[in-house]
Amino acid sequence: MSIIDLSPVPLTRDNFSGFGDVLEVNDAERILINEGTTERFHALAKLDVADRQGVGVLSIFRATARPRPIKIAMMERHPLGSQAFFPLANNRWLIVVSAAETPAPDNLKAFRARGDQGVQYAKNIWHHPLLIIEPSQDFLVVDRAGPGDNLEEIRFDDGAYARLFLPKS
Repeated sequence: MSIIDLSPVPLTRDNFSGFGDVLEVNDAERILINEGTTERFHALAKLDVADRQGVGVLSIFRATARPRPIKIAMMERHPLGSQAFFPLANNRWLIVVSAAETPAPDNLKAFRARGDQGVQYAKNIWHHPLLIIEPSQDFLVVDRAGPGDNLEEIRFDDGAYARLFLPKS
């Protein structure tokens, strides 16, 4: 059995670029709307959900914290569409991804996101389900609904896993 320790690095557009998009208002196109009383942060990401007649859907996911250190023993991906997560509270959270065709503990990458950062996983990117630091946290989620199997999960062989330690700051 293999155990790998993961330490999350700060989430940035550059270091996440191979996995999808980082959703931040800092560099977004800003448009004043509603008689100048509202600022729209336009097109933070473009959905990729149309395969096999898919449609974009908007949901809220309520995550609960996992025991610590967090055991990463499986990953998932969505072959028919992208999937975006944006926290609804200003709480830090964690992201684990893999660029490998077959994810394993030794090819995972971990990120720590600020509470004002979201991500959109590109189609077919292996990622772990929501990982939060606070006891409970809600996320606005934009993903695909429609025909076809849009979820693949893989569990690591022989009880292997990665241990994800919470960031100090």
